[in-house]
Amino acid sequence: MSTVIAHRGASGYRPEHTLAAYELAARQGADYIEPDLVITQDGVLVARHEPEISTTTDVADHPEFAARKTTKPLDGVPTSGWFTEDFTLAELKTLRAKERIPDLRPRNAEYDGQFEIPTFQEVVDLSFRLSSRLRRRIGIYPETKHPTYFREQGLPLEEPLVHTLERNLLDHRCASVFVQSFEVGNLRALADVLQVPLVQLYGRKTAKPYDFVVSGDPRTYADLATPAGLASVSRYADAAGPSKDYVVPRDDAGRSLPPTTFVADAHRAGLLVHPYTFRAENAFLPLELRSSGDRADHGHFDAEVRMFCDLGVDGVFTDHPDRAVRARRPGGCCC
Repeated sequence: MSTVIAHRGASGYRPEHTLAAYELAARQGADYIEPDLVITQDGVLVARHEPEISTTTDVADHPEFAARKTTKPLDGVPTSGWFTEDFTLAELKTLRAKERIPDLRPRNAEYDGQFEIPTFQEVVDLSFRLSSRLRRRIGIYPETKHPTYFREQGLPLEEPLVHTLERNLLDHRCASVFVQSFEVGNLRALADVLQVPLVQLYGRKTAKPYDFVVSGDPRTYADLATPAGLASVSRYADAAGPSKDYVVPRDDAGRSLPPTTFVADAHRAGLLVHPYTFRAENAFLPLELRSSGDRADHGHFDAEVRMFCDLGVDGVFTDHPDRAVRARRPGGCCC
């Protein structure tokens, strides 16, 4: 295992998708910082986990935006709140980030109200500044969030993503980039215009990529995880980003089961494997690696990283990049 991807930045230590979280991740040794990309009313890509922003910003505390609360079908699921596409960038810049899971990360909540919502360009600029200061390459690993949904809103993500990457890659030839998506169609389209590695993300095994739902394609993510499915993915993507259970399933009690052949099958198809998401809190660890019954306590995170390292993964998405970096060092990991 060689690649540490800072999942939404060092989101175990700072509110996710903030410049502070991304900078801390780079200083902790992450190879890539990962912005999830959504879009504003005026067509600017910004970093948020979802287009609905009530759980990650203080928008509900702004009376001037109260009337914009609405319900929309997000990938077919009625979702209530405030959506980035209903705000201009200038309006979003008046909001401040907050911790998404304060019950598990109360220390992160101490930073609530301090940080702006960054644009994708600001994240790119930060990666280049940090690469210069730290004297090593800090890559970016953007995810297109809900691309079919945004295209239906008349605000496709792909065009501004390609424009931003092409402009910046021409200016900085040492840039390192992966682009990822849970959908298939937009990755296929991006494969025709972007000369960077693409990553097929895998959702719940029984679920379908939303563009498959719209098009009537019967395949599920589980179908894309078979040897034949991985071979088909390799025709447009360079890596697979499965949730951890594709590699090491868990039983109903949360205990790890024997590993699957996913890593070997993906490698056989020529794909790198970057599973998500490695988090230190007991709530996210398998039963045998939890340190206590307190969901917020940190458990044996390093042991989980080593387990996946031993199985041959090529990198990990993590909220705690400092600990993942330590686990991959000689003596900390056998890979």
